[in-house]
Amino acid sequence: MSKEKILTVQDISCVGQCSLTVALPVISACGIETCVLPTAVLSTHTAFKAGWTFRDLTCDIDPISEHWSKENISFKAIYTGYLGSREQVDLILKLIDRHLEKDGAAIVDPAMADGGKLYAGFPQDFPKDMARLCSVADVILPNITEACLMTDSEFRTEYDEEYISALLKKLAKLGCKKVVLTGVSFDPSKLGVAVYDCSSEKTEYYFTDKLPRMSHGTGDVYASAFVGAYMNGKSVYDSAALAADFTVRTIEATMDDDSHWYGVKFEKVLGYLIERLSRS
Repeated sequence: MSKEKILTVQDISCVGQCSLTVALPVISACGIETCVLPTAVLSTHTAFKAGWTFRDLTCDIDPISEHWSKENISFKAIYTGYLGSREQVDLILKLIDRHLEKDGAAIVDPAMADGGKLYAGFPQDFPKDMARLCSVADVILPNITEACLMTDSEFRTEYDEEYISALLKKLAKLGCKKVVLTGVSFDPSKLGVAVYDCSSEKTEYYFTDKLPRMSHGTGDVYASAFVGAYMNGKSVYDSAALAADFTVRTIEATMDDDSHWYGVKFEKVLGYLIERLSRS
């Protein structure tokens, strides 16, 4: 089978423009064969009103992996997003060992928290399990809340470059090779990322204008665009910058529609992402 394919492991929210319904189209638009392994199926994402349905697919992960092993299926990259339990983390570690090619990349978005607290439903010790997954990653993409929880650091809404530097060094100690820390801001009008090479200890920043809108699903949009760019041969920094630019444009494409509160209209901006990638 073709080696130019990746696997993304996360849930499916049938409505809501997040997780797999973002990752599959965005990475595919980047010209990468995108295989999926759903960890759960939800009727909508959890920001919708109470009553959404949830079906856990943990019990399917290992049988799927065993079938892939029989078919000698492997992946150039494995990209993980929202995982719902310690058991799923253990299964994904096993999956990476089984199916990631020797020169492949493990990319982890430790999607579990924001705004200083864990998402609903996670036990308080879950960050320790996510840290175990990050320890085997080539690239991790935490936001500041997730970074703090995995490193037992104080979460702050106001901070300086020294605080971010200390946080990046703590993340490096988890064992990953590169860190892309999202949601970094030293100026109220700017929002960006800190890209950290754990071996050279070099930090690079990239900032965009901060838009006056909170949008659901932008973390998944960002991570998916990053993976698509990275698998096209761009550096971690260039991939992080392109993903930031793309995410800003998806928010801009949604700004005039207050009814579209549950996600961003990334579909309208896929042409921009494809054009940016084609330049190189």
